[in-house]
Amino acid sequence: MTNKVALVTGAGRGIGRGIALALAERGWAVVINYRGNQAAAEETLRIVTEMGGEGLLVQADIAQTVDRQRLVAETLDHFGRIDLLVNNAGMAPRQRLDILEVGETSYDEVLSVNLKGPFFLTQLVARAMIELLGSEVIADPRIINISSISAYTSSPNRGEYCLSKAGLGMLTALFADRLAEYGIGVYEIRPGVIETDMTGPVHEKYDRLIAEGLTPIQRWGQPEDVAKAVVAIAEGYLPFSTGEVINVDGGFHLRRL
Repeated sequence: MTNKVALVTGAGRGIGRGIALALAERGWAVVINYRGNQAAAEETLRIVTEMGGEGLLVQADIAQTVDRQRLVAETLDHFGRIDLLVNNAGMAPRQRLDILEVGETSYDEVLSVNLKGPFFLTQLVARAMIELLGSEVIADPRIINISSISAYTSSPNRGEYCLSKAGLGMLTALFADRLAEYGIGVYEIRPGVIETDMTGPVHEKYDRLIAEGLTPIQRWGQPEDVAKAVVAIAEGYLPFSTGEVINVDGGFHLRRL
């Protein structure tokens, strides 16, 4: 196996699919992880194959210990290496409830998928990367966490989601600090309003807000916008950065008068 290998969680659709396709287009082999939507994941693999790329489908719920272990094991068994981990898989609350009403079941589910899963998957992959670096199988590995503007933007009707994304910011800082000695760069990408299945139910709302000037760049973000930021990191264009936060949000983060 000479191609670099990227493990992309939640790669069946949306931002994850965009990332997988952009990497495959540049010669990366991609592990397409999905939790439940096998048809969507197979469609991603089909497109990767038609592009002349190499892909591997692995069903795994990153919230589950055994599934995380199997995901990493199958990746290493098949390709023998992991050069890039993209922690993209995430979920919104199944029901948006005010923080005065939200229950522990929703809180636990969202935090398990969006924060606990990436934490322990990063731990597993980082250990593997350190071994692979030691045996000179890989060089210059990277880890990217796909966060959200919800890391700092209050939405009291989905507080558990906001907390999970804020946690990813510290997760990025912690692993960037710990892994720098091995030359493993860790980055956070914060997408803004991106046109995906997740934003489908609020499409009309954001159409209006964007038209009213929510973002300086007045359009919906696309998965490809996030994918380009991932490619820049993966291809080594930020060699003297780690722990960096990259906003892909149309300028939403700017404070304007």
